[in-house]
Order: sequence, then C-alpha cells, then structure tokens
Amino acid sequence: MSEVDRFSLVQRLLHWLLALLVIPALGVGMTLGWLGFDGARDAFGMEVTNALYTGHKTIGVLILALMTLRLVLRLTLGAPPPVPTLTSFERLASQAVQAAMYLVLLALPLVGWLATAAGGYPVQFFAWTLPGLIAKDPALSEQLFELHGLLGWALLALLALHIGGALQHWLVKHDGVMRRMSLFR
Repeated sequence: MSEVDRFSLVQRLLHWLLALLVIPALGVGMTLGWLGFDGARDAFGMEVTNALYTGHKTIGVLILALMTLRLVLRLTLGAPPPVPTLTSFERLASQAVQAAMYLVLLALPLVGWLATAAGGYPVQFFAWTLPGLIAKDPALSEQLFELHGLLGWALLALLALHIGGALQHWLVKHDGVMRRMSLFR
C-alpha cells in the first residue's frame, strides 16, 4: 500500500489524538451524568469534582477545535480511494458511520458548551473562562444537557461500530484497511 492509499500524516495524527481525547471525555461525562454534581461531590469531594468538570469542558473544547480542523482537512485533502476488497455494504456502512461520527463529534461539544452557558456555569478551557455564547436560561440548559447526554450515547454506539469494523478488517479480513489510518507502516 503506497502513501497515496493512506490518509495524510496530519489526518492520521488528528484521528489518534482525537481518539485519546474522546475516551476520557466520554468516561468522565458519563460518570458525571450518572452521579450528577451532588453525587460526584459526595463520591469524590469538591476539589476532584470541580477538576472533573473543568477537565471535561477543556477536553470538549479541544475536541471541537480539532474536529473542526479535521473536517477542513478532510474537505481539502480528501480521503484515499476505498480498498478494492470492500463490499458495497461495507463502503456504505463505513461512509455512514464516519459521517455520523463527524457530525456527533462536532455537535456534542458545541451542545455541551451551550448547555453549560445556558445553565449559568462557566465554560472553562484549562484556566480560562470562555464566552458562553448564549444567555442564561435554565429550562433551555436542561434540554441541552439532555441532548448532550443522548449525543454521548450516540457517539458510544458509533465508536462501537467503528472499532468493531476496524477490528474485523484487521483481525479477520486482513485487507489493509487499517493501514489507511495507521501511524506506522
């Protein structure tokens, strides 16, 4: 497989960097979603709870920025041609899952940002507080946090399909699909 048959190095690095960010963001987000602020505070203490919220927001802003860059690169650099051994169903499923993941990975942090702002909470990026983008509206915040949670579950399902497909190509079909996004030869 030649370099032409692979995503660019920048695209591959972004893919794996985002993977490293999405996993803890989902884990912390689901933990905070299950426990709520009071439950997290009772379980972990105030300092850890605040650090978890700040970390979750920071990673979310990073994901939004990196996904925006990834989308721009995908639109400008494109993608390598599909591996010839893919069936029509595999091509369609791959394209649908990838498109849905791009959409969710852009929408999820943006909805979280809006939900946080509408709740009157600080939108944090490391030690900085970012603009809220919308005015405080507790009812809207509740709806947006609900949507944020649903998008998190959707992302989890999409990741299961994405990883399952990747493992199928790597361990069962041995057809070279994994080399398209691999950092190594």
